[in-house]
Amino acid sequence: MFAVYADSFAPRDAADPLAGLVVGERPDPVAPDGWATVTVKAASLNHHDLWSLQGVGLRAEALPMILGCDAAGYDEDGNEVVVHAVISDPAWRGDETLDPKRSLLSERHQGTFADKVVVPRGNVVPKPASLSFEEAACLPTAWLTAYRMLFTRGGLKAGDTVLVQGAGGGVATALITLARAGGLRVLATSRGEAKRARALEIGAHEVFESGARLPVKVDAVMETVGRATWSHSVRSLRPGGKIVISGTTSGPALDDAELTRIFFLQLQVIGSTMGTSSELASLVTMLEATGARPLIDRTLPMDQARDGFAAMAGGDIFGKVVLTR
Repeated sequence: MFAVYADSFAPRDAADPLAGLVVGERPDPVAPDGWATVTVKAASLNHHDLWSLQGVGLRAEALPMILGCDAAGYDEDGNEVVVHAVISDPAWRGDETLDPKRSLLSERHQGTFADKVVVPRGNVVPKPASLSFEEAACLPTAWLTAYRMLFTRGGLKAGDTVLVQGAGGGVATALITLARAGGLRVLATSRGEAKRARALEIGAHEVFESGARLPVKVDAVMETVGRATWSHSVRSLRPGGKIVISGTTSGPALDDAELTRIFFLQLQVIGSTMGTSSELASLVTMLEATGARPLIDRTLPMDQARDGFAAMAGGDIFGKVVLTR
């Protein structure tokens, strides 16, 4: 079958970070007992896919590995479905994201950038007809991460004020759209004027340059950037406010963790990782009920996946990159 896969790792400082990316053929997957085979119609890119090409979260002995965490398509009975990317241990019960043995598709199990992918049957969520395959393929990683950050880990409710740092990436655009759909007041930052303008278009109430002093203190900050924005995030919170963090794209090493401000103002720092299959089902229901939709930067045939990887590596995107079959 057709697949987009990694057959080697590029060093993090390599001139070509996509050196190990191959577009070609791989054997058809065989579904174990209790697993489903999904025919992929659309899949979306995540930074996880770029990191996999550098060996982050992927071991050399697992190569060649089909990349991709997210997909939407048809199950064996012809039903339209969305694939949940978190694979937990068969013996695990409860929140899959807390399973110490969990993994994502494309780490231990072959990923979604292919004609077919196999997943546990519990990882298949019905897709409503109101969502296109391209839209649904954006949900399992970036949009599910955003949903969990806002409503599960953040516990935010209508009327709260939230700051989204670094508008532009898949998680940040999802945060803006979902927060607005959930009745929150949304502030967003970005270094680029064009991205700030786009953030307003998709639902932000106000936008600011990165690091700018805000006119109000916020109830919560959604943090995916890390080192470059951490101090600003802490200083933007009201007393008792919370930072929900799901990533560190600018690096995890802080110049100042702002510990004095954190304890004195009784701030909360909350980690958040991916989401559960039930949260994915709730996210799908929320989009169907509100009419909110994922922002897609570009859609490419899967055989042009290298162009999508290059755009993500260069930061030249606003929203999700979707690959179709």
